[in-house]
Parts: sequence; C-alpha cells; structure tokens
Amino acid sequence: MKYLELMFALKKNNLYIFSLRDIKNLFPEEKTKTIKNNLNRWIKKNYFSRLKRDLYEFTEPGAGRIIPDIYVANRLYFPSYVSLETALSIYSIIPDIAMHVTSITTRPTRKFKNKYGSFFYKSCKKRAFTGYRLMQYEGYKVFIADREKALVDFLYFRLRLNQPLDFEEERFDEIMLKKMRWSKVMTYAKLFNKKTLETVEDLKDKVKC
Repeated sequence: MKYLELMFALKKNNLYIFSLRDIKNLFPEEKTKTIKNNLNRWIKKNYFSRLKRDLYEFTEPGAGRIIPDIYVANRLYFPSYVSLETALSIYSIIPDIAMHVTSITTRPTRKFKNKYGSFFYKSCKKRAFTGYRLMQYEGYKVFIADREKALVDFLYFRLRLNQPLDFEEERFDEIMLKKMRWSKVMTYAKLFNKKTLETVEDLKDKVKC
C-alpha cells in the first residue's frame, strides 16, 4: 500500500477521518504492522495527523475542507450518537449554540479535546441507547438523536445533577416543542426512570401539548 493508493481510497470513500479498521477494510491484504509503520512515517511527513489512538485525519492540501465537529464526535468514540444540548441547538429547540459536542454512548463516560473542540460522552443503559438516526450534515453522515430523544436525554442527565430544573431558565422554544410527537417523548422517558417521566409530563402540561 502506497501513500497515493491510500489517499485516493480515502477520498473515494469520504474518509477524511479514518480508523485503522477502515484501512484494513480498504486494503485487506495488508498486514496491520505494515499499516501502522506506514502511518507513523506519513504522520511525521504531515500527510496525516493522529486524533487519538488508531484514529487519524487526512486533510487534502489546499482543499479547504471543513469537517463538522459532530462528525468528528461520531468517529472519536463508538458507539455514540450526538444528543443533549448539541442536538437541541441543531433542532433550534434551545437558542444557544453549544460550545462543545455532547453525545450518548453505552461505553464509560469520557471526554476528548483536540483541534476540533471538546467532546463529552454520557453513558446510558443499553435499553435507552435508541431514538437516533443517520442524518446528512454538511456532506457527512452523522448519527444524531431525533428531537424527542434529544429532549429526554437532556432532561434525564440534568436531573442526575440533583439540581432544580427550571423550564423558563432552559429557554426551550415552545413552538418547536409543540411540533414534537409527545407519544414518542413519553415512550423514551419510560426507558429511564420515574423521575424523568414525571418531568416530561410536567413539561408537556406547561406547553399544553
């Protein structure tokens, strides 16, 4: 496997962030040790950069390609999907632009920081790891919670802080909340606990849905 062969394969498959497993899938005949040695050599030449162990970035010189941070979030820690404040901001349910990317995972809670920003991963039980979809975002396919699940995820983890939850202070957009399918919201809330379900019911009553 030569550098140009890898470069063209990555471009063809839109793998500007790629893992060691991705390369093995593209070049199954290559030995893992050989791939790692080549990558280390090409990283020293600034052809690639390492985002974390066995995860790399390829930026085509002069292309000016911008990789969305939520796509980076999906690739940094798998399995995971973007949710909480980040998803609520994307859906215009909250007015603020998220300063970091928050995601849900079934793996242990983690935090990463690199040139793309800060990435937080909240751990949930496997039964609650649902309610997300694959969405096209700025040319990349991203796993993100649907609106209803993003709201429930947000409420659940806010309640875990054991702090009073003030709906006014959260500044939820009531017009966007009214557009939600509240039967789905209730179903997702039941995947967590009674306190989350009661909070969802309180919010539903407040916005008169």
